[in-house]
Amino acid sequence: MASPDEVDDAQCPAPIIFTMIGGKWKLSILKVLIFQGTKRFGELRRDIDSISQTMLTSQLRALETDGLITRKVFAEIPPRVEYSATEDGLALRPMFEAMHAWWLGRKVP
Repeated sequence: MASPDEVDDAQCPAPIIFTMIGGKWKLSILKVLIFQGTKRFGELRRDIDSISQTMLTSQLRALETDGLITRKVFAEIPPRVEYSATEDGLALRPMFEAMHAWWLGRKVP
């Protein structure tokens, strides 16, 4: 496997990946859905400090469009909507675990 320095910029998926999971909120949303499982909108809003309803809605839509989460609407009154990580989203779990291990092992100046 080639190192990131050896990969031609046209072949490097980093910019696409950064768009899919980048930003302040997408990783927070994914972390909750990957490690805590399916959540309703209100639960996600409570679990993620300081995110606005508008921002949560837009980030959930983007993650759904990119195939990292699914949105399931139940035909009930009032309507119930649940969000879950897809297989592609769950495949990011080792990345979160690696970031956690890195954080624990780093040397603080």
